[in-house]
Amino acid sequence: MRSGYTWAGGLSGATVIDSLDTLYLMELKEEFQEAKAWVEESFHLNVSGEASLFEVNIRYIGGLLSAFYLTGDEVFRIKAIKLGEKLLPAFDTPTGIPKGVVNFKSGSNRSWGWAMAGSSSILAEFGSLHLEFLHLTQLSGNQVFAEKVRNIRKVLREIDKPFGLYPNFLSPVSGNWMQHHVSVGGLGDSFYEYLIKSWLMSAKTDMEAKDMYYEALEAIETHLVNVSPGGLTYIAEWRGGILDHKMGHLACFSGGMIALGAEDAKEEKRAHYRELAAQITKTCHESYARSDTKLGPEAFWFNSGREAVATQTSESYYILRPEVVESYMYLWRQTHDPIYREWGWEAVMALEKYCRTEAGFSGIQDVYSKVPNHDNRQQTFFLAETLKYLYLLFSEDDMLSLEDWVFNTEAHPLPVNHSDSSGRGGGRP
Repeated sequence: MRSGYTWAGGLSGATVIDSLDTLYLMELKEEFQEAKAWVEESFHLNVSGEASLFEVNIRYIGGLLSAFYLTGDEVFRIKAIKLGEKLLPAFDTPTGIPKGVVNFKSGSNRSWGWAMAGSSSILAEFGSLHLEFLHLTQLSGNQVFAEKVRNIRKVLREIDKPFGLYPNFLSPVSGNWMQHHVSVGGLGDSFYEYLIKSWLMSAKTDMEAKDMYYEALEAIETHLVNVSPGGLTYIAEWRGGILDHKMGHLACFSGGMIALGAEDAKEEKRAHYRELAAQITKTCHESYARSDTKLGPEAFWFNSGREAVATQTSESYYILRPEVVESYMYLWRQTHDPIYREWGWEAVMALEKYCRTEAGFSGIQDVYSKVPNHDNRQQTFFLAETLKYLYLLFSEDDMLSLEDWVFNTEAHPLPVNHSDSSGRGGGRP
């Protein structure tokens, strides 16, 4: 995330909207009403800056959709749809693959300057719109949202994939991959998550999403999954066939994802995927356990006898990220092994000890130093994700049951569409 919410395009209230459903779930009724009143009175959409399609979608639209589905309050539905409409110019490209940045005033679009010199769209960004955009169509009756994401799926389905892998950079003009860097961490991560979640959200009717997910997972396992000399299973990054033996904190969501997808795999693979999920989650826990603060670094390596630790100071920071505790939550729901609650509690204690400040919680610059150097930022995903996943880890399984809800990549719960299979209607489960 870039500093100072430069991705919001002039929209205010990122923290308020990202935390609406967390407040509601935790029964912080006064705070929720205050936040709702702010959305009604002060959340203005007539802004004129440049916005990240991805961040606005997962945080703002995701947060508003969840608030609507949990409460039925119309204001959230209306603002989500209006905001969705403001993102549509991002899709004005020859392929229909959206560019990453949209100008709310002019309706122009562009790619991030750092993405292959401004020539590329990013897999995790255009691949993480599906869940929210299908709900926007359902709540608005406007088919355009669903059409946009179905077209993205079609392009990805038909394109040639090296060894079945999806590189991170794609030209929205030519529809070709721009280079062969593959990662289940940053730049790639939530694309894979949205495949399995699209299948689950459709009440297991979206066969295309299911097939794409398991095919991608097989390619990842064949080419990226490794076991270190010390016995730790990790997912490496792939650069044109050469592996970087490291995992980013962001890649640690994958333990939870693989657990979530295990039960719908081919029968002979289910136990295998459960074990793979447990092993990856254990490795991510080790990245926490091997630091002085018991919080995990931004990236950790497996090389020259050092395992699951950052090897340079530029990767030693922790910015309140949720991915590791997210996997604990999914593994707990699947296995009820008390180790996941123990690990979650370790994270709670470490957050209290090293990240709590007078004004809230802050990231720290070095997880290997017991004297915390705060970065003075409380990321919005700390309230949306980190605290919510910890809360769910210690809640009963029927608190946002995984049978009825799917979490977007910002942990905003969206209802499973049971109407196809059980006649329950498409609204709140």
